[in-house]
Amino acid sequence: MSTTANTPNADSPLCPIRLHGHPLSGHSHRVELFLSLLGLPFEKVTVDLARAEHKGPAFLALNPFGQLPVIEHGDLVLADSNAILVYLALTFDPGAQWLPRDPVGAARVQGWLSVAAGQLAGGPATARVAVVFSRPVDQAPRDVAARLFALMEQHLAAQAFPAAAHPTIADRCAVQLHRTRTRRRREPGAVSATAPVARASRGLAALRRPDAQHRARSHGLKA
Repeated sequence: MSTTANTPNADSPLCPIRLHGHPLSGHSHRVELFLSLLGLPFEKVTVDLARAEHKGPAFLALNPFGQLPVIEHGDLVLADSNAILVYLALTFDPGAQWLPRDPVGAARVQGWLSVAAGQLAGGPATARVAVVFSRPVDQAPRDVAARLFALMEQHLAAQAFPAAAHPTIADRCAVQLHRTRTRRRREPGAVSATAPVARASRGLAALRRPDAQHRARSHGLKA
């Protein structure tokens, strides 16, 4: 494993967070992006997937499922990107902007988190993994991706963000769609495996640019 550190801002907690992940992992990317948007100090620990470190005893002690990402925060060890995003939002966003506390707002966010864990994972993410590792791409994930992209285009035609009038942790779904789409330039063959999602890409691409913290502040969010 290799490690890199992220510099905290003045309002960050004293105890830095360790993020176990990998650059090719979309799930890891979601957590890393949110940590950056919150301005939290964190240390990246790159798990060597090629050497199956995620299936070794040391990593399995952190997550018996052998899946990325995992965070360590003090005595807490937490796996699953959805669970991690919820923990970070509830712990470090007292204004409840990234995860609304009202029943309707929270339910809408949860609905899109479920989409990310379901249709996104089983559609475009599955197709991309096949392309990256030079495996055959089945038609089923292509069909799931096409349906998901069409629904996202329709949904985001009427609003800028999936779950609210401002960014929430639900936007990780559209961010990953944007990431999948832009990676096609470096992964020949992915164009045929995933369909365009222009509106979703335009709406959420701002969250991945260097000025993301400024844009978050413009929505009244902590960054």
